[in-house]
Amino acid sequence: MLKENILTQVSHSKTPFYYYDLNLLQTTLETVVAESSKHNYHVHYAFKANTNPQIIKLISKSGLGADCVSGNEVKCAVENGFEPSKIVFAGVGKSDDEINYALDKNIFCFNCESMQELEVINELASQQNKIASIALRINPNVDAHTHKYITTGLEENKFGINPYEFEEVIVKLKNLEYLKLIGLHFHIGSQITDLAPFKKLCLKVNEINQFFLNKGFDLPIINVGGGIGINYHEPDRDNLIDFASYFKVFHDFMELRKNQELHFELGRAIVAQCGNLISKVLYIKNGINTNFAILDAGMTELIRPALYQAFHKIENISSSSNSIIKYDVVGPICESSDCFGKAVELPETHRGDIIVIRSAGAYGEVMASRYNLRDEVRSYFSE
Repeated sequence: MLKENILTQVSHSKTPFYYYDLNLLQTTLETVVAESSKHNYHVHYAFKANTNPQIIKLISKSGLGADCVSGNEVKCAVENGFEPSKIVFAGVGKSDDEINYALDKNIFCFNCESMQELEVINELASQQNKIASIALRINPNVDAHTHKYITTGLEENKFGINPYEFEEVIVKLKNLEYLKLIGLHFHIGSQITDLAPFKKLCLKVNEINQFFLNKGFDLPIINVGGGIGINYHEPDRDNLIDFASYFKVFHDFMELRKNQELHFELGRAIVAQCGNLISKVLYIKNGINTNFAILDAGMTELIRPALYQAFHKIENISSSSNSIIKYDVVGPICESSDCFGKAVELPETHRGDIIVIRSAGAYGEVMASRYNLRDEVRSYFSE
C-alpha cells in the first residue's frame, strides 16, 4: 500500500518531498499512550524530532506533553494546543528572550543544565515576580553506546550538571528565592537499541534521587528523557517500537517514592517510521569500481547520513528489473559528504526511477536547509 500511495503522489507532485503515513503515526501514539498509562507515566513529545504542522497537530490531540529545546519550539507547542502545564523547556543555551517567553506562558518546568543558568532564570523570574519551577538536568555518566554525536550522558558531553557539583548547587538554590526545584532530569543519548543502558540509568537515578532526599529535597518529578531507538534496517518488520518492554525496564528498576511521577521525552520513537523521503533519479554514472545513482534529493533534505553516518534503508519502488546492482546513492549538493548510502543493492536503476529513503520521519524534514539555494522541501500525507 505504501508503494502504491507514493507512486500516486509522485504522479502529480514534484520530487523531492517527504511522505508521512498518518495512520501509522496515530497507531504509534495510541500505543505510547496505552503502554505508558499502565504505569501512570507521563510522556512529552520531543519537538526537535519533527515540527511539521500536521504531525504536531495530531500529536497534540493525543494528550502528550511537549519537550522543547528552544523558545520557538515552546511557542509552536503553545500555538498547536499543547497545555503549558505539560511543556518542559530544556537546552544548554536558553536565551533571556526564550526564558521570558516561557515564564510568560507559565510552562510546567525548565530543565536547567548549569549553575549559571539557575542564576539567570532566577533573575528573570524575579523581574516578573514569578516562581519558576525547575528540574536539574543531571549528567549521570552513563554510556549509551551509540554514535558519539548523539551521546549526551557522559561527563565529556556539554549537557547537564555533574555529580561533583551537587553540593554547590544545593547551597546556591537556598539563595535563589524565585526558583522552585521540583525534579531531576536525565537524558543519556539517542537511537539506543539495547535496553541495558536504561537499566544502568535507573540504578544511577535511584542513587541520585536518594542523595537529594537525604539533603531535604523530596522531589515530585523524575524525568528520564528518551533515546529508545528504531529499526532503520527493517522498518516494515518493526514499524512499531516495543514500548511495553521499554517502559517495563523503568517499572522494574526505578525506585520511585509514593506520589513521585516518572516523565519521558520521546521523539524519534514516535515519528521516525511514519516518514519517508521520496526522490527521483536524475542520472546514473557507471564506473569501473563504483556506480552512482544521483538523486534530486540531497543532504539539504536529509542530513543524517552526512552528519553522523546514519543508515537509512533505500528502495527503488519503480524498477521491475530482476538484476541487482550496487550503487552509491548520492545527492546533487556540491559536497563529497552528500551521500545517502554506499554500495546499496538495488534493482537495475535508470533515470526517472523513484527512490524511497525510509524511516526519515525524525530529524529529517526538521533539519532540512536551503544550502546551494535549494527549494524548501515539501511534504504530503497518507490518511
